[in-house]
Amino acid sequence: MAKTNPALDPRGQGPDAPWHLIESRTPVFDEVTVLSDQLEVKGAIPPELNGRYIRNTANPQTGWTEHWFIGDGMLHGIELQNGKASWYRNRYVRTPQYANPGADRLELALDPETFTFDHSVSAANTHVVGHGGRILALEEGAFPYEVNAELDTVGPHTFDGVLTGSFTAHPKFCPDTGEMLAFGYAQVEPFLTYYRVDAGGKMVQKTPIGVTGPTMMHDMAATRDHTIFMDLPAIFDFELAMKGGMPIRWSDEYPARFGIMPREGADADMRWFDVKPGYCFHTLNAFDDGDETVVYGMRIPEIWRDSSAMALDAEVDPASKPRLHEWRFNRSTGAVSEGYLDDDSSEFPRIADAKQGYEFRYGYSLGVTGDGTGTSGMGGALFKYDLAKAGSKTVHQFPTGHEPGEPVFVPAAGATSEDDGYLMTYVWKPETDTSYLVILDASNIAADPIAEVHIPRRVVAGFHSSWIPDPR
Repeated sequence: MAKTNPALDPRGQGPDAPWHLIESRTPVFDEVTVLSDQLEVKGAIPPELNGRYIRNTANPQTGWTEHWFIGDGMLHGIELQNGKASWYRNRYVRTPQYANPGADRLELALDPETFTFDHSVSAANTHVVGHGGRILALEEGAFPYEVNAELDTVGPHTFDGVLTGSFTAHPKFCPDTGEMLAFGYAQVEPFLTYYRVDAGGKMVQKTPIGVTGPTMMHDMAATRDHTIFMDLPAIFDFELAMKGGMPIRWSDEYPARFGIMPREGADADMRWFDVKPGYCFHTLNAFDDGDETVVYGMRIPEIWRDSSAMALDAEVDPASKPRLHEWRFNRSTGAVSEGYLDDDSSEFPRIADAKQGYEFRYGYSLGVTGDGTGTSGMGGALFKYDLAKAGSKTVHQFPTGHEPGEPVFVPAAGATSEDDGYLMTYVWKPETDTSYLVILDASNIAADPIAEVHIPRRVVAGFHSSWIPDPR
């Protein structure tokens, strides 16, 4: 049966609309193509940027979902070519969930006779990445969905049938080998499976990993030689699943630990390290420093103890918000040290892809401390962290009320330093309810934008984005 809320009109608005369905997060319903003559460009787009910037968003067709994380996936893309913006497109990802608006996902996916899941049932709403010549829309409970360069859906992707379960929305990409490292978690054993996919897109490793139980593992980390998993106290609850909504709850009994294994290793090679109870939706990066493995991510003390409500606005207790955190694990002695590096809250961390798994200096994130306007927005700033200076940061502050999203780093042609390149993100402009793509100088993010591409409509505030360059 379709789930509806009579307090809301069909566009998801109303007096009882939750945080995830208002303002910049209000769904859009039509799919459009806006060509270059309707895209206003301010400044100058660097002519070396040839490709597409794509954001994935949760965008329920019915205008209503009980949680931010479960709306239908909609991709928003801008193509840049030779210093011009060629088009903006938004397209739903065509999945069984899309084909059954408002239907109960568990009813669609679960076979009650065999108690098996159909992993083609997906929201496909969390991330979008390019690998092995494919563009994949990702959502951690299901198969990836392939789309083409115009954002039209090709279909579920199972790596020639090797993938039979879920696949994370947060794979890591090795800058040396081109490998994609990934995992899938499940509500029944095996609770965690590790995947390696070679540069051409062939899945070459599929390894079950023992964890404490059915934990929600949203992200992972990887160094050049090691893969890192986070076994943390956010666990699947079948009773919650039967009620609909987000079936994850906090557990005080479940241990908090990180596991480190060789990149091509197996469960027997895993070493576990206890950490302070908490949760990390997103890691920034990891690297090996002699006998130590160092991990950076956005830690929060706990999630979803009393409810699974999500809000990143200024009214939320700052102590409960995600902040940049460092963990150090000594693989020789077993010692662990950890601590916050910033008092300000931020999320959606990114690095220069060339530094994935290696010691690095700069990280970028979305500041979620609120913009001081009294709105329920996600914040109005981007942060640039300098790990060579104990995590000190510089800030790009957007105009009052404007809301950026996750910043994506794109290297400049012939880049000579780690931050020689650009930051891209979509920004919501509330006074017109439209959005623009901003391009910043990553080496000087506090400066005015290099370019803005203004779109005559709203790009929904969503989750993760990628710059997918044209093939060379």
